[in-house]
Amino acid sequence: MTVAPKDAGTPSAFSQQFHGNFVGMLDWSQLDDLWLKVRSQPLGWYASQVGEAAAQVSMTAAVLHNFIDEIDALLRHEHQYNYCGIVYADSRAQPTFIKIFDPHHLGSFCSHGGAIIQPRWVLSRVQPEPFEEDAPLPGSRQSWWRRVFASH
Repeated sequence: MTVAPKDAGTPSAFSQQFHGNFVGMLDWSQLDDLWLKVRSQPLGWYASQVGEAAAQVSMTAAVLHNFIDEIDALLRHEHQYNYCGIVYADSRAQPTFIKIFDPHHLGSFCSHGGAIIQPRWVLSRVQPEPFEEDAPLPGSRQSWWRRVFASH
């Protein structure tokens, strides 16, 4: 995956955060707590999906709440385990950057020399930049993304 730098010399705020340190939401209750923290300060968030155009404006509170409802439902439906482990945030207490991995694009943690699996979605407080991945984006994810944001 590549995050395009704004210029060749200095990494952007988005790139710096994207490549920063993260903690995992290991169980579903930690994910619930994360969503509560995000919902409690809903303004100033951007949502990004790999392969889609970067958002130019932050989401309204209503759009953010809808996104969280939709992504949470997708994750719980498609990652049917008693643990989460596919959502990572820069901070559990005061999140500003969240990476969300696609349950159908996790790869294998046992493989040696394989490609690094990147997040499918990013929720951030900094304006995103377009980011790409070597693997093609499935049509189902493109239509899901459009449906989530269609009425907003």
